[in-house]
Amino acid sequence: MASRAHSEARLARSAARLAAVQALYQMELSGADWKTVRREFETHRLGAEIDGEQYREADIDLFRDILEGVVARQAAIDQLTDRALVEKWPLGRIDATLRAVFRAAGHELMARHDIPPKVTIGEYVDVAKAFFAEGKEAKFVNAVLDHMAREVRAADMAPR
Repeated sequence: MASRAHSEARLARSAARLAAVQALYQMELSGADWKTVRREFETHRLGAEIDGEQYREADIDLFRDILEGVVARQAAIDQLTDRALVEKWPLGRIDATLRAVFRAAGHELMARHDIPPKVTIGEYVDVAKAFFAEGKEAKFVNAVLDHMAREVRAADMAPR
C-alpha cells in the first residue's frame, strides 16, 4: 500500500510541474497576474475534465511553490538560464514553452534542495516531451538543465 501511495504522490508532483509550466506560459502570453492564473488553475484545471481529457490531481503545494518561486526570482533564474544557453540563443529567442520549462526547473534547482537535481532534470525533460513530439527539445532541455544544475548544485551532481 505504501508503494501505491508513493506512486500517487510522485504522479501528483509530476502533474504539478506540468501545470506550473502551463501556468507560466499562460502568464507570459496573456500578461495575467500570477495569482489570477494560480486561482484559475486550482479552480478549473487541476483534477478537472476539460474537453474530454481528465487532468490528474496535482500536488497543490508544489504547484504554488513553483509559481511563487519563479515570480520571486525570475531575473536570477533567467540569468542562470542565459549562462547555460549558447551565445547565439539568448533566452528571448527561445520558444515560450521552453522558457516556462527553464523557469520552473530553475526555481527547483535554485531553491528546492530537498529535490535531487537529477529528479528535477528528469521531470522537466518529461514535461518537454509532453509538449514537443520530435524529441530534440527534450534533449536540449536536458543539456541546458544539466548545465544549470552544475552551476547551482555542483555538490549534488555526479562528475561528468
